[in-house]
Amino acid sequence: MDLTQGTPQEKQARAKKMMLWFGIISLIMSFMGWTSAFLVSSSRPDWLKDFQLPNAFITSTVLIIISSFAFIAAKKTLKQGNRAATTIWLLLTLTLGVFFIVFQFKGFQQIIDLGYNFTGPTSNVTMSYIYLIAVVHIMHVAAGIISLLVVIYNHFKQKYTAEQMLGFELSAIFWHFVDVLWVYLFLFLYFVR
Repeated sequence: MDLTQGTPQEKQARAKKMMLWFGIISLIMSFMGWTSAFLVSSSRPDWLKDFQLPNAFITSTVLIIISSFAFIAAKKTLKQGNRAATTIWLLLTLTLGVFFIVFQFKGFQQIIDLGYNFTGPTSNVTMSYIYLIAVVHIMHVAAGIISLLVVIYNHFKQKYTAEQMLGFELSAIFWHFVDVLWVYLFLFLYFVR
């Protein structure tokens, strides 16, 4: 497909999606770098080999997966012209995203309760990596929540239709990315020692 073809609106939509994908690829590279550093550091003598992620991280993983399905349902109902159902699905996605962050912080509290902090005398390199990777991901989920709030606002202003949903689609792509990214990170941190 020739990227120079189409209406100005179609060209703008393709350009915005391409910019989003460039951003996503750069984020993937960053997280791959951190997980690679995690692997290299795991050979250190002070590495914790028997640490299990707290259960709050499992709960947060389930919540973010469900939130992606809710966003998919929101897009489907928007395409069907069912604004009321779209509102419900968008608000559910938002709520699940907020609870994802709440449970992430509960997981951090459980780590602290075990006696491990990010820095200082009660920290170690294993926990510092876990904190770093999870906190940077939370920042991206927070960015996703902000974009979701913009989508909800625009939805209430009736700016989206089955034919006009670029902002909605961009937000959904980013949301699904942070979902898949967290599932990868969770599995990595859960199984790699």
